[in-house]
Amino acid sequence: MIAVDTNILARFYCDDPNDAEAAQQRPEVLRLFQNADAIYVTVAVMLEFEWIMRGFYQRTREDFMLVVRHLLGLPNVTVKDWEAVDDALTLHGKGLDFADALHWSRCRHCEHMISFDDRRFSRKLRRLELAASVMTPADFLEQ
Repeated sequence: MIAVDTNILARFYCDDPNDAEAAQQRPEVLRLFQNADAIYVTVAVMLEFEWIMRGFYQRTREDFMLVVRHLLGLPNVTVKDWEAVDDALTLHGKGLDFADALHWSRCRHCEHMISFDDRRFSRKLRRLELAASVMTPADFLEQ
């Protein structure tokens, strides 16, 4: 099994003909995905990849979701904690930030989530009918 970095996913999914280095690297990455027996993608790479697609390549939420669904379906690719990534993708499609959705999906077994962004995050979770208690550190410590 080989692990891939975020830049490998970016080259695989984001054709950038204006970047000579990317144009040179993309065919190599396409061959890698076709020929590697087992490719491993970490959760951290998934977070970075969403940021790269959104921030650098200006891709839409829908573009990212299509790409990740494709990645999750490749027979030679294992995405760490793929169930949580898949859950997060569904929540992302319903309007939750992908990073928040992934954090929530991986922590749903916890009693509380502590964040300084508790009101915004709690509102979004309630709107999606997800049971979760998001609190600030001060609120938690005052219990």
